[in-house]
Amino acid sequence: MPDLLIELFSEEIPARMQGKAADDLKTRVTNGLVEAGLTYAGAAAFATPRRLALRVDGLTERSPDVKEERKGPRVDAPDKAIEGFLRGAGLTRDDLIERDEKKGRVFYAVIEKPGLPAAEIVAEVLEDAIRNFPWPKSMRWGAGSLRWVRPLHRIVCLLSREDGSEIVPLDVDGIVSGRTTEGHRFMAPGAFDVTGFDDYEAKLKRAHVVLDAAERAEAIWQDATNQAFASGLEVVDDKGLLAEVAGLVEWPVVLMGEIGEDFLGLPAEVLQTSMKEHQKFFSVKNPKTGRIERFITVANRETADHGATILAGNQKVLSARLSDAKFFWENDLRVAKSDGLTAWTNSLTNVTFHNKLGSQKARIDRIAALAREFAPVVGADADLAAQAATVAKADLASEMVYEFPELQGLMGRYYSDAAGLPTEVGAACQEHYSPLGPSDDVPSAAVSVAVALADKIDTLTGFWAIDEKPTGSKDPFALRRAALGVIRLVLENGLQMPLDRFIDLQLVRHKGHLIDGVSETDIDDLIREIAEHGVFSAAYRTLKARRDGATDGLDAMNGEVPDKSVDLLSFFHDRLKVYLRDQGVRHDVIDACLGMPGNDDLALLVNRAKALQAVLDTEDGENLVQGFKRANNILTQAEEKDGVEYSYGGDAKFAEDPTETALFEALATAEAKITPAMQAQDFSTAMAAMAALRGPVDAFFEAVQVNADNDVLRRNRLNLLSSIRSTCLQVADLTKIEG
Repeated sequence: MPDLLIELFSEEIPARMQGKAADDLKTRVTNGLVEAGLTYAGAAAFATPRRLALRVDGLTERSPDVKEERKGPRVDAPDKAIEGFLRGAGLTRDDLIERDEKKGRVFYAVIEKPGLPAAEIVAEVLEDAIRNFPWPKSMRWGAGSLRWVRPLHRIVCLLSREDGSEIVPLDVDGIVSGRTTEGHRFMAPGAFDVTGFDDYEAKLKRAHVVLDAAERAEAIWQDATNQAFASGLEVVDDKGLLAEVAGLVEWPVVLMGEIGEDFLGLPAEVLQTSMKEHQKFFSVKNPKTGRIERFITVANRETADHGATILAGNQKVLSARLSDAKFFWENDLRVAKSDGLTAWTNSLTNVTFHNKLGSQKARIDRIAALAREFAPVVGADADLAAQAATVAKADLASEMVYEFPELQGLMGRYYSDAAGLPTEVGAACQEHYSPLGPSDDVPSAAVSVAVALADKIDTLTGFWAIDEKPTGSKDPFALRRAALGVIRLVLENGLQMPLDRFIDLQLVRHKGHLIDGVSETDIDDLIREIAEHGVFSAAYRTLKARRDGATDGLDAMNGEVPDKSVDLLSFFHDRLKVYLRDQGVRHDVIDACLGMPGNDDLALLVNRAKALQAVLDTEDGENLVQGFKRANNILTQAEEKDGVEYSYGGDAKFAEDPTETALFEALATAEAKITPAMQAQDFSTAMAAMAALRGPVDAFFEAVQVNADNDVLRRNRLNLLSSIRSTCLQVADLTKIEG
């Protein structure tokens, strides 16, 4: 069985495209080979800045012969129908065979297709892969029609066997396949021939090209850490930067340089971000102080002066970049120290957050008001939470964040500390954006949690107020991420609170500003009313009567806010299902708990769901659900038939069978445990008491006929089933449980 080697040699491929391009080459070629009837033992793809390569081992010599039978028209069919069938099959009438079937004699065509040699199939598959390659961006050059990420120069396509190798003939817009490739552009200029993959890889390494990206990355990291260790320093880990740099070089040469003394006072994050974004340098820090003191750069060649000239040039460019960063830093510090971030916050009045939701300053005011509401719930000082929310986004107006947006929040902490604001305020500036993703840490400091919750709830309610909800896979404002952030903040900090109340508060703020005729005083009055009574209670009518000019606006809010609140809470529930599914909680278990009171308290909801899941994982719990469903089905059918509701509970004095008496006693015992347990939110105890009903319920159904001939007995037993239903439904809506 031959092995296949493919190399597509071009000008430099952007590092960000190399990994996917290698995978795409492997997928398209191997899938094409298999579809054409060839099999193989294994395949691997490789990428360097100037080449994509693929090896396919153990390829079959040719595709198998294929014999196909096609059913045609009846023998007595019109000539035109038969001729059409012959054209499609590529046969003559003499090649057809006749067979007897129920409806008469029918023509059949037996088409035999001999297998094709591997070289012919490879050529066809590779040309199709090249011409239809899914580059994110591509270009056309010269007079040809071929599009590639950069001009394509050579194609190597070889089938190698123990007795030698053959070139697979291929011509793509004048680029003819062969066995010739090139090594390093500067260190080994010139072409050379290869005979197979092993020969190809070995000759490339002699020509100063490391083919495997993982090998290049490993070499970079080992050399970088060794050089840093020799100086008593350590390299700041950055896997993304390492992968990118490995895609920029074919022969990595690691060099360590020094950062000018004038720049060592910059925050470590500023140095690290500037060097990474602008120069693709690794940061090297002093483990004792945490200060960034040196940098690692990776050259693409060895030089006679061991990289001295390269380092000198890099240090010169780096100094210019860091001079800008130092200017931004020092200027921002002067502003922060002069007025405590007030100037930046006020300047955000001129920065639009969203054309329907106002400026960043208006948003900050809303977040500060909501943070004050969250403060007592999370155990924070209300004034401190409001102060932190007021300045949390001030750094958006700073020069440093304008240059490096990824530093927002972090720079806010530096500037808050420089302005002499409380430590909790600085921490909230940095942490209130978190968590941004599933692996991001969740803030635990009370002030940070209050501001983070307020920020995310304001974002969600704002876009719900203007009907800009996520649709399908589109979520341009990252609202799903915001909702998951709220869920993690609540659950991982163990917060029990009615989320619906805070959603209502902020929806009122948003809707009030969107509706003509509603003043700030109206909004404040309604918010106080929500805090005291819930949304639009009896006090709302008094407010309407007192403020005639605001009646229309208030009517609109009365209709819209509750609906949007319910819809947004449903959105949270959907995100919660995804979150809990990853933790092994079944979706039907969550649905069973969503139908219970207090479903806007996420922590309570999760505790109930986990307790129910634990019970359902036991044999008693699983069987009890079946008994509950049987009782519910019998009861539902009887109520529909009789036109009455059996909800008064049975009377033990009418019990005839010992299992009835036992069930009455078990229900009374369970009720005595479940009711106080549910009031105390002790779901485990309540679920265990419910699961204990399994035995008496099973025994009752085995021994007793519910629909007895005696009407008194039948009604009593149906009311007993109602007791089973009502007792279980105190704990969860078991009708939602599947199976």
